[in-house]
Amino acid sequence: MSDAPESPIAALYAAAEAVRQQLQLATYDEAAVQRLAGFIEEQRPLLKPDNHESVATALGCFLGQCMVQVFGGEWAAGPDGSTGVGIQGKHFFNPFYRVAEQLARGEKESVAMFFAGIPARLAAPQGRKGWIPG
Repeated sequence: MSDAPESPIAALYAAAEAVRQQLQLATYDEAAVQRLAGFIEEQRPLLKPDNHESVATALGCFLGQCMVQVFGGEWAAGPDGSTGVGIQGKHFFNPFYRVAEQLARGEKESVAMFFAGIPARLAAPQGRKGWIPG
């Protein structure tokens, strides 16, 4: 057994995998994100606001991993130093923020609606972002 620290990417994936197993989902796909949105709504009335940040972190890892798998993204650091998912070298999404928004505001900020809207965002013309090297 190694004493080497776990890489940040491995830690994100491990957290996503723990959520996937807890929700008893087979894959990281759009159906899984729909289940995640339902789970968030089920849990919202049971959660104290003090727990929102830790829940958003765990569930955000899962949402982010779904973005990586479905849209060919990669975990990356945003221009503000936040962790998120970069897609096609031009787009950056913060899955933790998206989960936190649904926790705070409910279904009108559903992660499933956000996820379903990603293809349109990817197709829209957009300039190069500062977080992309080169």
